[in-house]
Amino acid sequence: QVQLVESGGGLVQAGGSLRLSCAASGGTFGTYKTGWFRQAPGKEREFVASIRWSNGYTTYADSVKGRLTISRDNAKNTVYLQMNSLKAVDTAVYYCAVDRFGSGSWDVWGQGTQVTVSS
Repeated sequence: QVQLVESGGGLVQAGGSLRLSCAASGGTFGTYKTGWFRQAPGKEREFVASIRWSNGYTTYADSVKGRLTISRDNAKNTVYLQMNSLKAVDTAVYYCAVDRFGSGSWDVWGQGTQVTVSS
């Protein structure tokens, strides 16, 4: 069973940058796509970005376009989320997840990593 482990979260000042990593263990990411989600205190979990393994096609939530970038390293079985120009509203627990088979369901989730942006 594949497991996902996020890392790279922390405390950063507004305008700063962080890079999150999501590594797969016990298997590979599968053949379809990997995504990042986030959940702020008192709010629903929301989609942030996704990337397809086959062709690198990416999608982003409107709120992060131009500031956050998702990428992958096939050799390292790792997906990254580069976060620039961070704002206080980006404060949340960030999760990675995979849709291994193209079913439209995110069937494996990581444990999350906290990102806190101070204003």
